[in-house]
Amino acid sequence: MSRLPDALWLNVSSALQGLDRPLLKSLSHHFSIAQWQYCQTQDEALSLEIALVLLHDYLKQHPCPIHLLGHSTGGLLALLYARRYPERVRSLTLLSVGVQPAVDWQAHYYAQLQLLPYSREMLLTQMVFSLFGYQSPPITREFRHLLERDLRGSLSPHTLYQRVSFFPGGVMVPLLICGSKTDMVIDSNLLQGWQPWLKDSDRLWICPDGRYFFHFFHPQLVSEQITQFWSDQCSLNSPNANLEAIST
Repeated sequence: MSRLPDALWLNVSSALQGLDRPLLKSLSHHFSIAQWQYCQTQDEALSLEIALVLLHDYLKQHPCPIHLLGHSTGGLLALLYARRYPERVRSLTLLSVGVQPAVDWQAHYYAQLQLLPYSREMLLTQMVFSLFGYQSPPITREFRHLLERDLRGSLSPHTLYQRVSFFPGGVMVPLLICGSKTDMVIDSNLLQGWQPWLKDSDRLWICPDGRYFFHFFHPQLVSEQITQFWSDQCSLNSPNANLEAIST
């Protein structure tokens, strides 16, 4: 059986996976990293539980804990997995995940859709400005199409008629929280709300810019924070501990 890489990135939106590539490329210069993808179809019921089962089926084939990370709903899935199976997670890195971990851009979109007298297209255009900043008309259209695809095919648990929440709290494993100072979705209150749950080994880092997709706009800066966090975790463990298998 092939050796599991050092880290596993969770992607639950095929529409937005291209925004993750700059960061993954930067991380791959320092650690071996793989991507696990869950593809949600319109014919299937939304179920984070199904995704958790499939993720566990993948990870339980490998004997050693792994650095787990993800952005937004991918981060939510990683958080839920780390809470359920902490023995299989070496560390957890969450990007754009607040202390209320289910909050994502779709929750904001549906809330505004109910409250504001705007068309879907106008509201998605405004969401582009909020999530990516002001762009040229062609780039704005491209980003709007990405958001439309994400609404149709991501694992986000929210709908127009229902907003989902999960219990706030930390995890047993070392935790790195990354957010952006200019993010209107995961704002400073949601980021600082993590503070009561952080252990001595945990970190909260806030990027000075980049909004909701700060890892796309500042991949090198984010990569430096993550690789330093992982390196620190490695230094805390002896070589023998690093190779210790999970008991089943």
